[in-house]
Order: sequence, then structure tokens, then C-alpha cells
Amino acid sequence: MTIMRPQLLIACNANVRNSYLAPEQMERLQSFADWDWFPCEGGGIYDTNDDPKTAQQLGERLQNVDGLIVCHGSPTITPEILTQAPRLKIIGELEGDRFASRIDLEAAWARAIRTVDTTNASSYPVAEWALGLILVSMRNAGAQFRHLIAGEDGWHRGDLHQSPGALTGKRVGLIGGGHMGRRLIKLLRPFETEIWVYDPYLPRELAEAVGFVQTSLDNVLSQCDVIVCLAPLTPGTRGMIGSRELTLIRPRSVLVSVSRGPIIDSAALVARLQQGDIFAGLDVFDPEPIPANHPITQLPNVFLSPHIGWYSGDRYPHFFALMVDEFQRFFQGHETWFDLTPRSLANRQGSQIS
Repeated sequence: MTIMRPQLLIACNANVRNSYLAPEQMERLQSFADWDWFPCEGGGIYDTNDDPKTAQQLGERLQNVDGLIVCHGSPTITPEILTQAPRLKIIGELEGDRFASRIDLEAAWARAIRTVDTTNASSYPVAEWALGLILVSMRNAGAQFRHLIAGEDGWHRGDLHQSPGALTGKRVGLIGGGHMGRRLIKLLRPFETEIWVYDPYLPRELAEAVGFVQTSLDNVLSQCDVIVCLAPLTPGTRGMIGSRELTLIRPRSVLVSVSRGPIIDSAALVARLQQGDIFAGLDVFDPEPIPANHPITQLPNVFLSPHIGWYSGDRYPHFFALMVDEFQRFFQGHETWFDLTPRSLANRQGSQIS
């Protein structure tokens, strides 16, 4: 009996082909499927290829394709393209942080095509850096560093004793409970922290399964020793944390932000931090890069890093490795892990769950 191998197509530009598709992952893909590359000119992280000729050519290539992976340079996979792909069973967005702009999800779902993305590949190193910023901020280490490089002797007792100190046993509140938040929860386990999470898009059963208290944004801000912003930037989260929300934070608390700067109102954040009774570790800010001599850079109770949480140190980003995992699961008859669903779409659009 002949077993047909899945036929896969990867639609992306040359930069993605050379810098995302690690050779060892291509070998792993080849072990269970045949694949080909559809080169697309141009295209960046934030846009989709709107050239009609490229869309037409891609549609023509999909006649005998079972699985499609799209990334920078690919046209949006529209209903017109899908009509030319009678065998297509799964579409993967390789850089889903752009919120599936290259897939018409409703059209794919109408044809019972599985849709997945692997944006969470960058979530894991960000979660590590979130933990690092928590630990740095708990002892207000940024202020100690300022004193040190200024040539001042010893550690500054006043700065240190104002800070919260050890993380162990504290209550940590997460704003956002997606891949990044769930990885951070794992990293926090050795510290025996109590975890509270605000995320209106999480299934209710997840709190019991993972082990956290699902609560309101106000509760996270007003009752947690450490507050970590992990939410995606959407129309619903832009400016979500303003002056009213920041006043809820208790003295000697720590605020860490590793998601996107515009979620927190910058002027309100500076004003709250200027009171000097809370501490912050910020990997993101609005605007980026932070202008020279911006007030946020002058505050002794703030530790700043220039949006480096995503960095893993590896030659290739991990998006494609996770995508190969997903396609292998799917074509071996298992359930995929990183599905794009109406719930995830509502989250990323900041809309109500249908």
C-alpha cells in the first residue's frame, strides 16, 4: 500500500527563506512531507503582498498542495485563492505576531481548513526577561547601578530598604495570560508565588488547570506585589492602563512591562513613578526608541532595557521549529497546539468573544 506524503508549500520572501528556515528544521520537515518554496518579492512584518499577479501565481501553485506556510512577502490567502486549493487542509502563519493579516480566517474556517500560527516562539524568551526584570526591580537594582557607576562607595541602604526585596512568597499579577504569561507562570513556580491573572479571553477552565486566580484588572493592580504587563497591543488594550489604573498600585509594588509600550499611558506612568513609591522594569515604552533626556530615563526607581526581551541568542528565530512541530502533529493525525480560532481572533482585534 502506497502512503501519500503531504505536499507543502512555503510562501515567503528570500529574507525569510534564508534567515528563518533553519537547515535542521528543513530536514525535519522533509522527513514527513515534500515541500517547495514559492518566492514572493518584498513584504515586511507588518504588511501583506497586495500584488494581484503574485496572488494569481500563488493560487495556481496550490492545486495539489495539502499544507501552506505563509510569512513576509506572501499575499493574503483570500477566498479566491482558496478556491484553487481543493486539497488544502492546513495554513500556518509563520510570524503570527502580525495577527494573521496574511490569512482570511473566516474563509479558511468555512472550508474546514485548520489555521495555526507560531507567534509564541518569541514569547518564551520574553517571559525569561520578564522574570529578570522582576528580580532586578524587586531590589531596585537600577538605582544601585546608578550609584555604582557614579563612583559612590557601597550600597545605598535607603534605596534598598525602600524596595520590596525577595520575590519568594509574593503575589504576582499578570495582565495577559497567553503563551508568554503561561511560560512566566512556569518560571515563577520555584519562587512559590501566588499568581493572579487578568485576561478576559482565557477559557475559565484554564485557571484550575494551570493554577492561578483569574480576576479583574483592578484587582491585579491594587492587590499584587508585582504586576507584569504581557497583553498584546490591540484596539482594546491601547491606553488600557492610564492614570486611574496606575493610582491603584500600592506603594513598594513593582510594575514590569514587556509587551508593547502604548498599552500604558506614558505621561501617566512617568507621573506615577515620580512619586517614588513604586518600582518599574520596562523593556517597552511609548515612544521607542526613548528620546534622549526623556523623564523616564532620569528616574532612579526605573530599570530600562531597549526592547530586547525577544532575543534568544540563536542563529535562527524559533518560529519555524514550532511550525514544523505543528505540521508534523497535524499530518500524523494529532491535534495542533497553536490554533487560530474565533477566540484568539477576538483577543487580537480587541473585540467581544462571539
